[in-house]
Amino acid sequence: MNSFTASEVRNKLAKLADKEKARLLQGFFKTGPGQYGEGDIFLGITVPVIRKLMKECDGIRIEEMLKLLRSGIHEERLIALFLMVRAFVKGDEDTRKKIYTVYLENTRFINNWDLVDLSAPNIVGAYLLERSRKPLYGLAKSRDLWKRRIAILSTAAFIRQNDFDDALAISTILIADEHDLIHKAVGWMLREIGKRDLAREERFLKPHYRHMPRTMLRYAIERFPEQKRQKYLKGKM
Repeated sequence: MNSFTASEVRNKLAKLADKEKARLLQGFFKTGPGQYGEGDIFLGITVPVIRKLMKECDGIRIEEMLKLLRSGIHEERLIALFLMVRAFVKGDEDTRKKIYTVYLENTRFINNWDLVDLSAPNIVGAYLLERSRKPLYGLAKSRDLWKRRIAILSTAAFIRQNDFDDALAISTILIADEHDLIHKAVGWMLREIGKRDLAREERFLKPHYRHMPRTMLRYAIERFPEQKRQKYLKGKM
């Protein structure tokens, strides 16, 4: 089977473009001046369509994925990350290491929450499952919003294995973060811990819940019984 090139994938994406959907997506992903996705360009292609195309492009070389990842067009970066995740899951140890390395060398292109969320747990988190998690702490302390989100979202891979220590440690680092997208991400990971070990989540919340950002707390306690949820919200636990 002949491997696709980045140019061939771009041509396929271009044929699927929808200007009206692009306009809506650019609003949804905050691409206006001063917003977190400022300047990002959308073709207007939905995720299910991109996933279907990704399967058609199976076997594309990592070098071609990288060309797509370094694009100024959101959907090109998105399909690159879908392809990287697929190659990582199917790959041998050398392939996984290469994809992990390429990923962390190109985080400036993984620059919106959807791009981070679909890839960080499945590449960075998956690669570090049996390795030192030290790289995540450097990312968590970065001034770059997306590196910080990569750090906390990567811990989803550990949480799935009932390994909560790093998720809680990184949540502590990020608990005073100023950005709403970090508040949501940390709260989300705390909620995932609580689904598996509610007592462990509450041991973390008790000393922190009164001063953590409100959005973070709301996400973290979303599945709590209503009476308990209200006590947390009112600071009466």
